[in-house]
Amino acid sequence: MRVLAGLVAGLLVSLQALALDLGSLSSADAGSGLKDALTQGTAVAVSRLGAENGFLGNDKVRIPLPDALKRVEGMLRMLGLQKQTEELVTAMNRAAEQAVPQAKPLLISAVKNMSWQDAKGILAGSDTAATEYFRRTTSDQLTEKFLPVVTKATAKVGLAEKYNEIAGKGAKLGLLDAKQARIENYVTQKALDGLFLMMAEQEKAIRADPIGAATAMARRVFGLAAK
Repeated sequence: MRVLAGLVAGLLVSLQALALDLGSLSSADAGSGLKDALTQGTAVAVSRLGAENGFLGNDKVRIPLPDALKRVEGMLRMLGLQKQTEELVTAMNRAAEQAVPQAKPLLISAVKNMSWQDAKGILAGSDTAATEYFRRTTSDQLTEKFLPVVTKATAKVGLAEKYNEIAGKGAKLGLLDAKQARIENYVTQKALDGLFLMMAEQEKAIRADPIGAATAMARRVFGLAAK
């Protein structure tokens, strides 16, 4: 019991010290430091994914065939359609790489419009609290931005058009997830998932190593929050 009481007391002291440390910053300074770090993290994520092979060459975010096609991939190969399936995978990933740069202005706008209440929640939150904030506040807008780019890129691939025709019928019959009924919707969702995954990795890196933050204020804010 004494050991447990000591651990609880130590935890309370640590939490109080964190509150005092963060409290030593003005809300303006804390908000500025957080926004600097988030702007840095989003820029890195977007630039990496928006480059050639940003998706195709990264196993963490590479977009695979939709489940419906993966289940019959072997048959497609037997029918001599291996080249077409490979073309579709390449087209999907290239489409995502072309779409992701559209995210940068929306993400920066979300940072600028962040309330102090949001900032406090992020600083005191989990290792991916900022990423979840972005997911919550920008997903719908990002989908609108990504979809036309992805549609244009995948429309050039014959197998994509055939997939849309067959999958659309399957979705109406309840045989297929509606999210995968059209290739462009599937790719757009996967592109968003990949973007938020990379943003989460950047956020975790900054929290774990505040020295890597872009500005002195960002380093100070996350340095205090990491204590």
